[in-house]
Amino acid sequence: MAVVEIPTLVFPNSSSQQRVPVVGMGSAPDFTCKTDTKEAIIEAIKQGYRHFDTAAAYGSEQALGEALKEAVQLGLVSRQDLFVTSKLWVTDNHPHLVVSALKKSLRTLQLEYLDLYLIHWPISSQPGKFSFPIEVSDLLPFDVKGVWEAMEECQKLGLTRAIGVSNFSVKKLENLLSVATIRPVVNQVEMNLAWQQKKLREFCSENGIVITAFSPLRKGASKGANEVMENEMLKEIAEAHGKTIAQVSLRWLYEQGVTFVPKSYDKGRMNQNLQIFDWKLTKEDLQKISQIYQNRLINGPTKPQLNDLWDDEI
Repeated sequence: MAVVEIPTLVFPNSSSQQRVPVVGMGSAPDFTCKTDTKEAIIEAIKQGYRHFDTAAAYGSEQALGEALKEAVQLGLVSRQDLFVTSKLWVTDNHPHLVVSALKKSLRTLQLEYLDLYLIHWPISSQPGKFSFPIEVSDLLPFDVKGVWEAMEECQKLGLTRAIGVSNFSVKKLENLLSVATIRPVVNQVEMNLAWQQKKLREFCSENGIVITAFSPLRKGASKGANEVMENEMLKEIAEAHGKTIAQVSLRWLYEQGVTFVPKSYDKGRMNQNLQIFDWKLTKEDLQKISQIYQNRLINGPTKPQLNDLWDDEI
């Protein structure tokens, strides 16, 4: 299987002109998956993946770290070729805990630095008490200014090359930009054909923030029908191009200028997810795609849901 050369984007807000591969590999927990994370990541590197996304809360940092270490030892890749993202969990989303949380992630990943460190959610909860979903009674006020100063400190210390956020609305990004000395380079959010995030995309584009899309294929069968993968109109578009619905979905994201982290541990699908760079969607395709019914799949990490988490943005 030939190694695919994945295009990269420059972070507009990065002083070092840092680049990120547009397609990454997600490693959020998937309890239906039979393949070992480590094995899947080494396979992904062989296929051309260089961007790997994890988080303290996923429980996949250790396996990812072992896989990357082995891949470097095997001579498949060097550390400089890799782009590794991890995230600060809500229990550590307090100014005095940020640096130590990142250092712990680095130890688990067996890395000296991250390429990108993100605030996982714009909420804080009781330190040391991990639960998912997060009990609303455990929430504490989120000190965005203090936490961001600590994130900036992580970058200044060389623990991460860049910093950003995840699951931030336009309003929350505006609040952050008003106190930031170092601007966030990324906002990682749910984005797919059934949740196209037009308003957020426009705001991020105007402010030099790159969007990374999670759930780019609208996974989540436990939540009912998949409005993307089971969409008849998308099936027709895919057939017209000789592609799969997943490839149409990822091509659309690529054409919007965002990065994305699909998660597949299946060798064939991993490769299919990279076969999106040598063809284009037509104007008619884009018109049809713009009419897909929009609704959010991931409402938030708390129980019960927070009414103001997304600031009523659509």
